Amino acid sequence: MHKNVPVVEIELDEQTSSISAIGEIYNDKHVPIGIPKSKSGIDRAALNNWWRSRAIPASRDGIKEALKQLNMATTYQLLDKSFGLSLSDQYWICPKGSNIKWSDVNFFDNTFSEDVGKILFGEILDSKAINLMSPDNTSDGWLKKKWKIIDGKRYLIKGGSGATQQEPYNEVFASRICERLGIDHVSYFLIIQNE
Repeated sequence: MHKNVPVVEIELDEQTSSISAIGEIYNDKHVPIGIPKSKSGIDRAALNNWWRSRAIPASRDGIKEALKQLNMATTYQLLDKSFGLSLSDQYWICPKGSNIKWSDVNFFDNTFSEDVGKILFGEILDSKAINLMSPDNTSDGWLKKKWKIIDGKRYLIKGGSGATQQEPYNEVFASRICERLGIDHVSYFLIIQNE
């Protein structure tokens, strides 16, 4: 699905967390950019690469420990736990035969669980109570990061690496430089969080 537009019917293999078959194409104009289309259909390998690229990279700092706590072998297994939803685009998977609507589940307008984000930052949670409905399942990059709703706004909280944890400081400085130069930019600010 692309928001409310049905795009293509797919079959997911639970063992490999990959697209095992492509069924009916409902609207090829809404296929993700870069996925080749032809008269014979959509390139399944390219669509699979796009789908799997939505997963948290295996190189993410602390991901092995997080996966252990989540009782999962790979980050790909997280993708369908929240319908493949992201805060980076409007694509998602709607289970066949369900009446779920974009307005019911999207993370832009609806709340989401912070459990996965807490685990990604090293917090230990009760494995029986973990809610996987989170945009953190589709967050890219190798640094620790998590989405959080603060006063009704969505914020991406990023950690740093190494002894100096320098990366967040660099982004704040770059944001301030852009502001002074009048360059359009995303504003960054620093928070210290002890969870």
